[in-house]
Amino acid sequence: MTYTQVPLENFKDTFSTAIELSSVALGGQIIAVSDEFFAEAFHLLLVEPAPSLKGQFGPKGALYSGWETRRHNPSYDWCIIKLGTTGSINGFDIDTSHFNGNEAPQASVDILYSPDDTPAPQADDPRWEELLPKVNLGPNSRHLFTVPPSQGVNYVKLNMYPDGGIARFRVYGLVAPIFPSDTSAVFDLAHVFSGGRVVYTSDQHFGVGSNLILPGRGKDMGDGWETKRSRAKGHKDWAIIKLGDAGYLSQVEIDTAHFMGNFPESCEVHALQSDDLVPSDVPEDRWTVVLPRTKLGPHRRHFFQLENVDGRPYTHIRITIYPDGGIKRVRVLGRRAVPINADRDAQAAHVADAIADDGGSGAPSERPDGAKDASFAPGPLIPALPLTPEAFAPFGKVVQAYADVNAVPDPRNTRVTGANQGTATKFHKLALLESSYPPGSGATAGLSVYRCKPIDVGPGGEWEVKLLERHPCTNQAFIPMGGGVGLGDAVEEPGTTYLVIVAKNGADDKPDLGTMRAFVASAGQGIVYDTGIWHHPMAALHKTMDFTCVETQICNGDKLDCEVVDLDGTAGYYRVKVPS
Repeated sequence: MTYTQVPLENFKDTFSTAIELSSVALGGQIIAVSDEFFAEAFHLLLVEPAPSLKGQFGPKGALYSGWETRRHNPSYDWCIIKLGTTGSINGFDIDTSHFNGNEAPQASVDILYSPDDTPAPQADDPRWEELLPKVNLGPNSRHLFTVPPSQGVNYVKLNMYPDGGIARFRVYGLVAPIFPSDTSAVFDLAHVFSGGRVVYTSDQHFGVGSNLILPGRGKDMGDGWETKRSRAKGHKDWAIIKLGDAGYLSQVEIDTAHFMGNFPESCEVHALQSDDLVPSDVPEDRWTVVLPRTKLGPHRRHFFQLENVDGRPYTHIRITIYPDGGIKRVRVLGRRAVPINADRDAQAAHVADAIADDGGSGAPSERPDGAKDASFAPGPLIPALPLTPEAFAPFGKVVQAYADVNAVPDPRNTRVTGANQGTATKFHKLALLESSYPPGSGATAGLSVYRCKPIDVGPGGEWEVKLLERHPCTNQAFIPMGGGVGLGDAVEEPGTTYLVIVAKNGADDKPDLGTMRAFVASAGQGIVYDTGIWHHPMAALHKTMDFTCVETQICNGDKLDCEVVDLDGTAGYYRVKVPS
C-alpha cells in the first residue's frame, strides 16, 4: 500500500474536515490486545492529548498515558480496535508523546469489516488487510500519515514492532452514513453518524468544532466547542456544518450542557445549498437566516423551530455565537431531499449498511399521517418542542425552579437566595404582573383555577389549531397545581404535560400564523403569556390537569378581558405535531 507522511504543521489542511473514527467519544473501543503490562491500551483512544506523568511511578514502573508493552518481544505487539462507526479511512496520527527511549520504533495498521452481530475478529483472522505498511516512529512526537481511502471498515489492528509505547492512536476518515429508508422520517442530518462534518470554525481555542456533532451530551466542557474570550465590540464566532445529505430542515437543538459561566449570550443559524465541501467564498446574501439571533441560557438543551425552510433543501448550516463562548452539541432535524423509488422509499446511500429507524442519531422519527397520499392536503405542520425559557421568550415567560442555581436564565440578573431557614431555594420575580386597563374600568387582579380535561390527541398525533385568543390589557399566568389521593376534590392522577400554542400579532391586528410556535410544558413549568400575545386555550395532554391562573380582569365579558378569533381553515388548519 502507498502512503504519505504529513508534516505536523499541515495537520489542519489535511485532517480538519475528517472524522476521528477511532475516538472513544464516537464509541471507539479496545477489543483485544497482545500485551499491556506497563500501560493499558484504552489510553490510545482518549480525546485529550497525552499528559506528561514524568516522575510518577506505580507497582510496575513509570506511569504513562498510553499503551506500553513488555520488553524483548521476539515478534510484535498488536491491539485490535473497533471504530465508533463504519467508515472509509484516509489517514492516521500515531503519537508517541512522552515515550522517549521506550517508544515503539515501528508500526503498521491492518483493517477489516465485520458485521456488528458477529464475533469480533481475532489477531489471526485471515480477513485482515494491510492499509498502512510498516513505518518508522520516533520518540515523543506525532506521526501523521495519509493513505488512499479504504472501503468501509469497522475494525483496525495497530501493530508495533517489536514492542514499546504509543500514547495516542487516531484513525481519520469519513463515516458511512446510515439513513432512514423513509424520506418522511425526521432525523438529525448533522449528526456524525448521519455523515455530518464540521468543515470550518472561526476559533476553537478551548474545544474543537468537531465535537458539536458527536453522540450524547458529553461529560464536561472539554468535549464541546468553546472559543476564546473576545474583548472587541461586535465580535462573533461561527462554525459551518456540512449535513450528511441535502435535506428539508424543520428544527434545531442547541445544547449548552456544562457551559454555565461561559455560554454564548445569543446565537443565530443560517442555511445554504452548495456543492462545495467548505463554502468559504459564498456571498453572504446566499446564506438564508433560519433562526434569527436568539438568546441562549446556561447548561441546557434549547429547541427552536426554524423559519424560511419550507420546500427548500439545504446542505450546510452555519451557527454563529455572540460574542463568544461554548456550545456542547448542535442537532439539525429534518428529512432527506432525495428521489424515491417505485416503492416510495428513499434509496439508502450505502446499500450494505443496516438501516436504523433513527438514522443512528437518536433523533425521533416522525411520519405525518397521509404522507403517502398525494390527495391529502392539510395545513402546515409545526412541531411541539420542549418548553425552554429562551425559545418562549418572544411570547412570554417560563416560571420554574432549577436543579442547578447556576443554570437559571439570565444568571447575571436573576436573583437566587436561600429561604425558609435553609429548607428552600427562592428564584425571585421570574415574571412580573402587568395591567394596562383604562382607569375606572373596574379591573382587578386575582387568582382563578382552571380544571382542564385532556384534548383529543394521543402521543404522536396532530392537533388542529382552529382558534386563538389574546388578552389586550394584561399578561396571564398558568401554574400547574398537581393533585392528591383521597383529598376529595383533588385530581388523583393529574397529567404531567400540557400543550402551549402561541403566535405574534400581525399587521392586520390578527394572529400572524407564520409566527405560530408550539411547546410541550411539564407539570413543573408554569407559563406567563405576555400582554396581547395570541395563544390557544389551555390544552392538557392525556390526563386532566388543574391550573392556577393569575390575571387582571373586569370579568364582564368585555373584549378588554379576552378577544377570540376563529381561524380560516379553507386552506387547511395549522396542525401541531405532538411528540410520541
